[in-house]
Amino acid sequence: LGHARIFTFFSFKHCVLWVIVKLKEKHLVLLRDGRTLIGILRSIDQFANLVLHQTVERIHVGKKFGDIPRGIFLVRGENVVLLGEVDLDKECDQILQRVSIEEILEEQRTEQQAKQESERLKLQAVKERGLSIPKADTLDDF
Repeated sequence: LGHARIFTFFSFKHCVLWVIVKLKEKHLVLLRDGRTLIGILRSIDQFANLVLHQTVERIHVGKKFGDIPRGIFLVRGENVVLLGEVDLDKECDQILQRVSIEEILEEQRTEQQAKQESERLKLQAVKERGLSIPKADTLDDF
């Protein structure tokens, strides 16, 4: 039991040190709703609430991406799926093509409409066979 307390203390200590060292560095945050944020980590608390500075929302569609400037962004910890440091050296070596905000939003809209149509056709086919599917709003995407 004594060793477990020591291990927990050292694990917590290392986590705190990691956060202190990583403040003021660029991080990527994946949210529960599927959005991706990239910004400079300014603050984090015991609930994983984050404050990001110079934040952009990155939208990916196929091999293209676009960044929407968001400024200072407060993220509640319950919405964080993943938090990772951005490697600035590899950020320049992207295989994705950067496009304008308008173009990526239009492609995202087209992709979402195609997905909704596909889901509608699946639901119709399932209903014709006498089956039912749970409502999508009752399930998390992740």
